[in-house]
Amino acid sequence: MRRRWRSAMSPITNWRKSSYSGEESDCVEVGISPDLVGVRDTKDRDGGTLVFGQPTWGRFLAAVKAERFR
Repeated sequence: MRRRWRSAMSPITNWRKSSYSGEESDCVEVGISPDLVGVRDTKDRDGGTLVFGQPTWGRFLAAVKAERFR
């Protein structure tokens, strides 16, 4: 049985497919709310969502842009 994460915070909306996914079937989507960011598999939208706070997501994006994961 899967557990669904629920929060009193704003629901995650505005899902969009990664621009790096192109026409491939292996894609991720990112959704935002005022206080949260979610990441999920495009092919399995009900399979679960990784959820991050906006500050954590911002630090992750800054690290990616600075190429700190190479």
